[in-house]
Amino acid sequence: MADQVMLTEEGFEKLENELEYLETEKRREVAKRIKVAREFGDISENSEYDDAKNEQAFVEGRIQEIKNMLNNAHVVKDEEVTDKKVNLGTTVMLHDLDSDEKISYTLVGSAEADPLNNKISNESPIGKAILGHAIGDQVRVETPAGEVEYEIISIKKVKH
Repeated sequence: MADQVMLTEEGFEKLENELEYLETEKRREVAKRIKVAREFGDISENSEYDDAKNEQAFVEGRIQEIKNMLNNAHVVKDEEVTDKKVNLGTTVMLHDLDSDEKISYTLVGSAEADPLNNKISNESPIGKAILGHAIGDQVRVETPAGEVEYEIISIKKVKH
């Protein structure tokens, strides 16, 4: 059995939308590319055909991946999220007690993580460490750069 995938309601909806797009529009688009490439003749030396078949394999693989995630999803409901404890769907302001820097992260499921936009997974080292904690709590995080200690200074429920 596959592992449970934690998702926010927004993340679940995004995956559903991506799945619908891939199963409808993208499949048709790739099928057309394959048909056109076949019309060029000998497929053994046809790079357009090879590219289209590779894209088809990628699309089908992504469809299966999304279906598996949705089938094993645990969606954290909006009403389960508060500004009292860190949970998926909260934005947390952390104070790095060593460097005196402040950083804000939004905690999301691993399928929604986007570190460049400060959306971190509940499975990341920082995400695991802060999950379930409250304002004022201090947490130690083992990072690739060494151990870091944070204090949680604010928790906000993400508005959709």
